[in-house]
Amino acid sequence: MSLETFAAGFLDIALDVSFAILGFAFLATLLRIYRGPTLPDRVIGLDMLTAIAIGFIAVIGIDTGYTLYVDIAIALGLVGFLATVAFARFILARGGGDDEEKAS
Repeated sequence: MSLETFAAGFLDIALDVSFAILGFAFLATLLRIYRGPTLPDRVIGLDMLTAIAIGFIAVIGIDTGYTLYVDIAIALGLVGFLATVAFARFILARGGGDDEEKAS
């Protein structure tokens, strides 16, 4: 077995494991968004989905060898950050989330 065939096989296994872990993280995050219980929990879940999507894009970029995926991942990271800041400002303007409603 040459070093190149070992490296190619190892890369294929690592990519498959990465896809499996990212898929599990995606499903767990969807469950967190569905169950809530508060609006800030759901916003953090959406931010986590953005991070998982960036991970998927990075693994696909490694799998295909196209470096354009790095630019797409960076753009998605910027959009995800701006969306999280916008949601945080919305929650702040609304009064801090659902915790205050439960206390009264």
